[in-house]
Amino acid sequence: MSDESFHAGASRRFLFLDAGARLGGNTEQLARLAAESSLPVGAEQRWLRLADHPLPPFQDLRHVGDGVFPEPEGHERTLLEATLAATDLVFVAPLYWYTLPTPAKLYLDYWVAWLRAPGVEFRARMAGSTLWGVTVLAGRDAAADPLADTLRLSAEYMGMRWGGLLRGNGSRPGDVLSDERALVEAKSFFAD
Repeated sequence: MSDESFHAGASRRFLFLDAGARLGGNTEQLARLAAESSLPVGAEQRWLRLADHPLPPFQDLRHVGDGVFPEPEGHERTLLEATLAATDLVFVAPLYWYTLPTPAKLYLDYWVAWLRAPGVEFRARMAGSTLWGVTVLAGRDAAADPLADTLRLSAEYMGMRWGGLLRGNGSRPGDVLSDERALVEAKSFFAD
């Protein structure tokens, strides 16, 4: 399953949100290897490139007028519906300046609106699902700690389970395929 919606009744539904700036980059390669190797039997997967679903700059309306956000539409609606349909949310996010790439951070900013959107019940519907991260960086693993903390703390705030962060190392396209430790970890990353 790639960009289609999830089928009703699937036990686990993994939504992979690819925030990479290039198609087939190291982080996407590592995430796809992990998905091929370690998703639970019967799990569905959906992949969305955030660059293909661009969001406008986030406008924080919490303290403007009545504080009500407009009804999500367009790409925002697509991302909201896909997020709510998932049991497992996977950020496929290369490390940029020690944190999430802009499309992933912008997507998270929209959670502020979804938490307040009438009738969405975003926090209640996300509670109990699992948040995961996959990243590739050039350098020391500890450089990805701020990215991991952003995702882990977001999961905690939402009442979600934190599945962990799969880290790989590489810079040029394909470099991650030489990172033996990451390749081994990918083969069991999503296993419960």
